[in-house]
Amino acid sequence: MKIVIVGCGKVGYTLAETLNEEGHELTVIDSNEENLMNLTDNLDVMCYTGNGSSYRVLNDAGIKKTDLLIAVTNKDEINLLSCLIAKKAGNCRTIARVRHPEYYDEISFISEELGLFMAINPELAAATDIFNLIRVPSAMEMDTFAKGMANMVKLKLPKNSPWIDKRIKDIPIKGLPFLVAVIDRNGKIIIPNGNTIIKYGDNLFVVVSSMDMNRLFNAIGVASKPIKDVIIAGGGTISYYLAKMLLKHKIKVKIIVPRLERCNVLNELLDDAIIIHGDPTNQNVLLEEGIEKIDAFVSITDHDEENIMLALFAGKYSNAKLITKVDKMNFERMIYNFPLGSIISPKMITAEEMIRCVRSMQNAMGSNVESVYKIAEGKAEALEFIVKGKSKVTDIPLKDLNTKPDVLICTIIRNDKIIIPLGNDVIMKNDRVIIATTGKGLKDLEDIVKNG
Repeated sequence: MKIVIVGCGKVGYTLAETLNEEGHELTVIDSNEENLMNLTDNLDVMCYTGNGSSYRVLNDAGIKKTDLLIAVTNKDEINLLSCLIAKKAGNCRTIARVRHPEYYDEISFISEELGLFMAINPELAAATDIFNLIRVPSAMEMDTFAKGMANMVKLKLPKNSPWIDKRIKDIPIKGLPFLVAVIDRNGKIIIPNGNTIIKYGDNLFVVVSSMDMNRLFNAIGVASKPIKDVIIAGGGTISYYLAKMLLKHKIKVKIIVPRLERCNVLNELLDDAIIIHGDPTNQNVLLEEGIEKIDAFVSITDHDEENIMLALFAGKYSNAKLITKVDKMNFERMIYNFPLGSIISPKMITAEEMIRCVRSMQNAMGSNVESVYKIAEGKAEALEFIVKGKSKVTDIPLKDLNTKPDVLICTIIRNDKIIIPLGNDVIMKNDRVIIATTGKGLKDLEDIVKNG
């Protein structure tokens, strides 16, 4: 597809990087020439310096021949106006990042009037991801496939796990279908087979049905205690959305907020939450509010550095589940082995949601990729395919498929039944197939097979 991206911050850069890898024809617009130079130094894409909400700029960028415009500047008004002009001038599909809660509360009306194909609120998306991690406390990360039927969960093995030093094929559990799809061993990514030995310290990405997750956690030796109370450090929009979700599910919430005026706002909006006026980076405040006994600690202030230090402190003084917001790209490798629990990046979540939307458009145009998730810090991918017809991978026992060495077929979903595949299983028309790979640019299920 021909795609125009308005905005070249972290979200825009991530979108350009991924969509360029997948072979789309990209044009990126940004008013900051330095951002565009950073992009062109690394990617072969067209760039225009200017205001993405200008008809002239959009026209020069080829909006009349564009299939999709994605507006991801840091200003909602520019994003919405860009989409409106693109729709009127080029009659293309449009996706907008809309952050302000008041705009997003009216998004159905705005989308209809502006003809938006999709709008995403990064703070709401991040809060939803955090809530899901609290709902499934044993998972460090969780991605959902097949409309919620299957999950890929990231787990860290405890010292007493019965899986340690065992071959994968020696740990099947009767009546529990699961598959170890990817192993992250000190930053090295392994696509395992039955003879791969699991080691202490491994991070495992395991595919399992939603109904069987607790059984998996028990089998692996991971505690699965439900979370009943949460402390949130920071009183921003993510905190507000997250608190609403937690309170709805009868989970107790304390929010520590440094600004008095924001405390007053949250007090009015969240009747059942306890709002603490204090500095969340002050260890005395955290200890007074019971961080030593809390079930989960979520550090989502506006500053990555604060969030990292808060998570390290909370991990030292409690056994709480830790969730840490980190958005800066240059921090990702530096903090990889830090004990920060689950790391959340609203900007990355936004980019991935939009990329999934692009793939759904492709799906309607003939591609069979339903969804894609980057896992293991982006070093591997999990993809869900829909098998639309017969091909060179259908009706052949998997043991006879000459699959690429960096690919693992994880799950086949057929008639709402999850199949953890063995050598004699086959892929059939209308199946959903989940694969894990360290390769890039898989656009079709046939791409998993070696040429020749």
